[in-house]
Amino acid sequence: MSGSEGSSGHSAAGDALPPPPSVMAERDKKKEKARVSRTSLILWHAHQNDTAAVRKLLEEDPSLVHARDYDDRTPLHVAAIHGWIDVAKCLIEFKADVNAQDRWKNTPLADAEGAKRSGMIELLKSHGGQSYGQNGSHFEPKPVPPPLPNKCDWEIDPEELDFSTAVLVGKGSFGEILKASWRATPVAVKRILPSLSDDRLVIQDFRHEVNLLVKLRHPNIVQFLGAVTDKKPLMLVTEYLRGGDLHQHLKEKGALNPSTAINFAMDIARGMAYLHSEPNVIIHRDLKPRNVLLVNSSADHLKVGDFGLSKLIKVQHSHDVYKMTGETGSYRYMAPEVFKHRKYDKKVDVFSFGMILYEMLEGDPPLSNYEPYEAARYVAEGHRPIFRSKVITELKELTSQCWSADMNQRPPFLEILKRLEKIKETLPPDSHWHLFAS
Repeated sequence: MSGSEGSSGHSAAGDALPPPPSVMAERDKKKEKARVSRTSLILWHAHQNDTAAVRKLLEEDPSLVHARDYDDRTPLHVAAIHGWIDVAKCLIEFKADVNAQDRWKNTPLADAEGAKRSGMIELLKSHGGQSYGQNGSHFEPKPVPPPLPNKCDWEIDPEELDFSTAVLVGKGSFGEILKASWRATPVAVKRILPSLSDDRLVIQDFRHEVNLLVKLRHPNIVQFLGAVTDKKPLMLVTEYLRGGDLHQHLKEKGALNPSTAINFAMDIARGMAYLHSEPNVIIHRDLKPRNVLLVNSSADHLKVGDFGLSKLIKVQHSHDVYKMTGETGSYRYMAPEVFKHRKYDKKVDVFSFGMILYEMLEGDPPLSNYEPYEAARYVAEGHRPIFRSKVITELKELTSQCWSADMNQRPPFLEILKRLEKIKETLPPDSHWHLFAS
């Protein structure tokens, strides 16, 4: 009997057995992953004023008109702030909510008014658009007040930056990081791409990072030196750390010996304890090995860097939970509550720290056999990386508590530091993992 027929001889088309649960689960995963990428696509095409691409996506999946980014902006918010009339008309045609509110409770019309997009204002009003929310949170018609009494303390004349022997260190969707020279000193320069120098959202994020960095002073935080904000391209200048990042170091060295791993972990914890100090708590939101830098090639000192996604929060109560949702940060090190778009607090950084500690002890990224998105989903389902090496019991326990599903069970960085210090005191000289039972 053919494999396509059942026992009664009928064609399998009507009586086919459903696929096994594992196959169904895999299909569901692929569908969800495709949906996430399509969500990003429609937001991107709306940003790029590509009406044809937006329409094609909506014809394939009309629900994408309600897509949201990590700040709860819809495609219509994006079109409104840029004044892309045709994109907005297309979105409205597909039943976009003209009064959708983003994380700041702004409607598309509020954004359009702040950006002075007269045609867009008229269009949205004609479709029932209303203006409410914190009008102006995505745009800044007036210059941002300087974070210090005298802006000259940190404003850098771009003529002083020497790019004649510049080396590209990293590149992203909004800019590039270069090793350059400033007053004969090697520096790292984050330079916004010229094509985005007039993008209000990019400018807002840039100013946010400058305003944050200018207030930070700590031995385990990358030192801000200044910024170019009066001329274009916009640039942010920090100290240059010769040792590269922790990601590359672990890729080259593999698992670290106990003493080095603990010293590294303590450096990260010191920097994070400083950021988490109340009442002005800074949540990093993207703590990962690439954002932890080695001061020199001797790898004897680490600093936490890259505050592009960080948020400064005024804490009224020590256990406040903030209404910040969305997939913010890097999937492989992401706390489950962030992946699930739930409310979260500063303990998301503790979760990411636990993942980094695991990577230093094991030598491989957590769940390295999964793609980053799949790893985040797997973790959100309650799974955690498995220790393969023989690791000190106390370090295993600390790591497990840091990545606890219940954020209230994750220890604060001050407690993490104390525990690491105690573990360090018990280490024999030149200790290696094989000396310890798992």
